Amino acid sequence: MAQQLSVFLENAPGRLSRLARFLGDKDINMHALFVADTSDYGVARVICDKTDEAVAALREAGFSVTITEVVAVEIPDRPGALADLLDAIAAENIDISYSYCFVEPATKNAVNVFRLKDKTAAERIAAAGFRVLSDADLHA
Repeated sequence: MAQQLSVFLENAPGRLSRLARFLGDKDINMHALFVADTSDYGVARVICDKTDEAVAALREAGFSVTITEVVAVEIPDRPGALADLLDAIAAENIDISYSYCFVEPATKNAVNVFRLKDKTAAERIAAAGFRVLSDADLHA
């Protein structure tokens, strides 16, 4: 399992920039960012290298932030690899709440991040032959 920050932002110009600048100024590196929005607010989902520091600093600065457990799965960055992973997840009847992905520069592999409702999903995905990453893997 891995940890992700969920930061609630007013849906207004400059709010995402303020978040990114704030973390950068605190020497916190964002590895992944996904933003979902409604007409009034957005949720920035962030995987960063210093989760606990980020949460403390963001809260002190007035941001509303929570830590969410997610499952990060490494796959080759090639056509069809994501379909293979999703087929395995579907075969296990695992429900996906949301997902996003990024390519890890050091390994050149794709990392797919999932919010899953099933607490045993990570173990079942690993048993299907996929590498489930920990926070330490993501920040290496």
